[in-house]
Amino acid sequence: MASDKSYTITLRNNLTEKAAIDYVMSSDRSFLNPSLESRKRILEMLAIPAQFSRAFDLVRVPGHINSESEIRVEDARLITLVELKTTRKLLPECPKGFFFGATENEFKLARLLGAQYVFCFVCLHPDSTGYALVTDAELQGLIRTKRTQYQINL
Repeated sequence: MASDKSYTITLRNNLTEKAAIDYVMSSDRSFLNPSLESRKRILEMLAIPAQFSRAFDLVRVPGHINSESEIRVEDARLITLVELKTTRKLLPECPKGFFFGATENEFKLARLLGAQYVFCFVCLHPDSTGYALVTDAELQGLIRTKRTQYQINL
């Protein structure tokens, strides 16, 4: 059973991610927040298995903004999937100094899609608010240390 502390941390992380989504979508209207049904259609268009539906948070499609009620995309090569990584830590040189977790599915999808998948590092600290978009290839050049951690359910 999860402890009260882990539940509190999860709630705080969910609020931080929601704040990051709100921040980037208001800062740059090209970020789109797809519905569950839209996620399925996007993955189908990209010929990506449904197991990757949680490996991205937002999308970008050139020429479209997040105030549009419906967005039609004919060419899947125009879609960029965006995975948010968020902190409230002071990071004057974002993403330098970021500490984050990522799933194997996120890295698999990033390798599979290349430049059509970006990590969006969002800093919500009042003195260094901003974000940086980084492809997997760019990220590999920025990583100082990396470790594997297993999360297991019984």
